[in-house]
Amino acid sequence: MNNYRYLLIQIRDFEDPIRRQEIGCFADALRCPQESITIFDLLSTSLDASHLAEVDMVMIGGSGRYSVTSDAPWMQRALVSLQRLLDSGKPTFASCWGFQSLARAAGGKVIHDLEHAELGTSLVTLTEAGMLDPIFSHLPESFEAYMGHEDRVIELPPGTTLLASTERVAQQAFRFDGRPIYCTQFHPELTLPTLVSRVEAYPEYCERIAKVPYHVFRGQCQAAPQCETLLRLFRDHFLG
Repeated sequence: MNNYRYLLIQIRDFEDPIRRQEIGCFADALRCPQESITIFDLLSTSLDASHLAEVDMVMIGGSGRYSVTSDAPWMQRALVSLQRLLDSGKPTFASCWGFQSLARAAGGKVIHDLEHAELGTSLVTLTEAGMLDPIFSHLPESFEAYMGHEDRVIELPPGTTLLASTERVAQQAFRFDGRPIYCTQFHPELTLPTLVSRVEAYPEYCERIAKVPYHVFRGQCQAAPQCETLLRLFRDHFLG
């Protein structure tokens, strides 16, 4: 087992039932002990160089009930922190809220769009660039992935390359060109059991997005094993 040190940036209230689950999800996806992951609360703290100096890789996941489209003071502070992260060159993998927030921090555009929201599992298809990408090329041209979002990126920031899309949302994965930073709208840190338990914790999303009762939604989801390999592929590519 390697001795890599990770920083997980979280955007969740202290009482959020998924706060602890998310840590376990990233640890399981990376096959590392949870003790290797340091937690950083972006809601209350600004990120600076000292937080990045002692870690090898940064992850950003979902947010529970916080939208990237917000213009509240906490979001403005978060965007400054995320710009520092982008400038640092630290290997970073961002999913869902992280995907949207890094896109916005770098000059992309994010909107709230319930009509194109996704929840459960969806088929993701690689772009031509994705099929040639050193990380995504290890995956099939099309694969299932775990979803859960209402906001979406409609314009990628400059200096990035689109890697994957779904029928409903074109911007599903992108990389920052020349930097070790990858972002996915979907959740490669999840598994089928953690996906359904997360949706159970946020029943309002099931009602609002899937528009079916939870027990029906649970039966519609399927495992996405190729998606689950992405974090390790990223880590092994950039950290060796």
